[in-house]
Amino acid sequence: MDKYTGKRLDGRYEIHELIGVGGMAYVYRAYDIIDDRTVAIKILKDEFLGNQDFIRRFKNESKAIAVLSHPNIVKVYDVSFGDRIQYIVEEYIDGITLKEYLDQQRELKWKEAVHFTLQILRALNHAHSKGIVHRDIKPQNIMLLQDGTIKVTDFGIARFSRSETRTMTDKAIGSVHYIAPEQARGEVADERADIYSVGVMLYEMLTGTLPFEADNAVSVAIMQLQADPKPPRDINPAIPEGLEEITMRAMQKNPDQRYQSAAEMLEDIEAFQRNPSISFQYKYFIDEKPTKYVNAISAVRNGRAPSYNDGYDYDDYEEEPPRRRQSSSGGNNKKTMMVVLGILAAFLIVALSIGIAAIFRSCSTQPDDTMTMPNLVGQLYTDVQNNEEYAFKFSVETREDSSQETGIILDQTPAAGMSVKKDGEVLLVVNSGAKTINVPDVTNYLQADAEQTLQNAGFETTVIEVPDDKIAAGYVTSTEPKGNATAPEGSTVKILVSTGPENEQIAVPNVIDKNIEAARTEIEAAGLQVGDVTLQDDSDKPENTVIETNPLPGVPVDPDTKVNIVVSSGKQSEKTLEANVHLPLNVSHDIELKAYLDGTVMEDGVRTVNPAYNNLCTIKVTGTSGQKTLVIELDGNKYAVFIMDFDTGKPSQVESYPYVDPGSPSSDTPGTDTEEDWGDIPTDLPITPTE
Repeated sequence: MDKYTGKRLDGRYEIHELIGVGGMAYVYRAYDIIDDRTVAIKILKDEFLGNQDFIRRFKNESKAIAVLSHPNIVKVYDVSFGDRIQYIVEEYIDGITLKEYLDQQRELKWKEAVHFTLQILRALNHAHSKGIVHRDIKPQNIMLLQDGTIKVTDFGIARFSRSETRTMTDKAIGSVHYIAPEQARGEVADERADIYSVGVMLYEMLTGTLPFEADNAVSVAIMQLQADPKPPRDINPAIPEGLEEITMRAMQKNPDQRYQSAAEMLEDIEAFQRNPSISFQYKYFIDEKPTKYVNAISAVRNGRAPSYNDGYDYDDYEEEPPRRRQSSSGGNNKKTMMVVLGILAAFLIVALSIGIAAIFRSCSTQPDDTMTMPNLVGQLYTDVQNNEEYAFKFSVETREDSSQETGIILDQTPAAGMSVKKDGEVLLVVNSGAKTINVPDVTNYLQADAEQTLQNAGFETTVIEVPDDKIAAGYVTSTEPKGNATAPEGSTVKILVSTGPENEQIAVPNVIDKNIEAARTEIEAAGLQVGDVTLQDDSDKPENTVIETNPLPGVPVDPDTKVNIVVSSGKQSEKTLEANVHLPLNVSHDIELKAYLDGTVMEDGVRTVNPAYNNLCTIKVTGTSGQKTLVIELDGNKYAVFIMDFDTGKPSQVESYPYVDPGSPSSDTPGTDTEEDWGDIPTDLPITPTE
């Protein structure tokens, strides 16, 4: 067990297990007890705490991802850069790398390759819009979730495009199979370098092979500079022509001939998605004349400006030989020949003298391209590989040594202290770890028996509880590695122990369009809880009507899950209000009644006086919100005025006038009776008139 597993960082992050080891950091699965979530934590290795270059790269990663927020980019939750420990807290991705998936599948169906590439380009388009270039796009840095979602990770060597525009070392940064030619030269690496890397990945997904492969990294880098990849359709004829054109354009060696942005490449792929038979008819300049290349990798390492083919046609220059002139006499020709021979002889003597002096000087001084071989024994091979001070061409042999850490260099040739070329061959013997032994199959064992069996076989054990519908609680469902597989002696075997059947999930009831109280009853009856209840003003549903739930209806959830509800406030729903008026008493004729709502006639008719109902007359009007004025006229004269408030749902009478009988102009019968004159008002009316 390492020194962090089982510990708690800053009183917050409980370290559960080591899930990965990179060149700079260890990666752990951990639990954030404050935010109640599983996270991944990258902890910088102790040996790099004093290395400012590695600390810079580690901080670069946190800075780069911190300004990004995209569903296809891993999230950063927290960072800590102390003197004793430096770590980054990231989103935990439960999946595999695209590299692992490619190793399983070999080549992918072109539709699947397009699906992955679209997501990668969307992530890069977001990063580039924030001024960040990844510079190490490769399948190992792409995580694939079970649902097919892509997450771009590892911005450890990313840079802000507004800052330094050239690589900071004499070595090409990134993985050599995927880097752009300009990265291999140590030149400008802008957003188009990421486009090239995406093109290489798309090529690999479609064909099942890399465009350039060789025995060593330097040879691959030179091929990136000089060679043209085999067209993908020559390897896999099933690839549509348009997709091959997209792939080859992304991989153009001249950045100006590539897609100039992730958005531009996205546009072509989306066009291809809509019409897989599309042809883009891209054309590129091809130099048919022989081109002279130089080793740009070596040139960059030696500090010289590299010379390379930039895609333009440079004609070979050959000086025209001098024309022979005829002399007027043969004697002059002979004298001239003698002079020329004398000059040549003198030149040869001087050249030989200079050459001999140079040989003597070279014997007494160390050449500029040599150095004293450092002692690499005892260092991790990955650290040596990533050390930008070493430009050696490393070859590796492995040896088992259980007493030392896996990956430690056990021996080296040439030995430390010898004079060697700076880019010469170095043989390293690397510890492959302890010997491998078979993992006992303990499936269906009781937990205690399984632990004892594995420990007796020479393994460490850790227990992970998992639900299982078929295996009883307390018994082993499987192990990682699987039973009968081989694993290094002394390594940790994960034992997956059943906790019994998983809780049966419940579908969220459909309570949309139901009253809040009815919805509450139905949700609780299903074994769930009502969570937050939110009012929404812009709904035309009646007040307290459910318009939305979260989770949505039908979604399976665990028992006692809280269901949040959004209900209508009713402010925008249509309402009907009633205004009640008493017609004048002791009127022997029918009365002509008109009702105006904000000047619009709502009712126009004749009413008969009926003392049996206290002459009560009800006027109904509809509306959604705000206040409107209702004016009632009897026999052509204003009788009563109401304010109809649709927000509160209540009318209020604000004015009343005496009834004017057309046959008796002096009548002073009031428009509304006193409280004593109203008598009994029917109790089934929803609204009572107010004065």
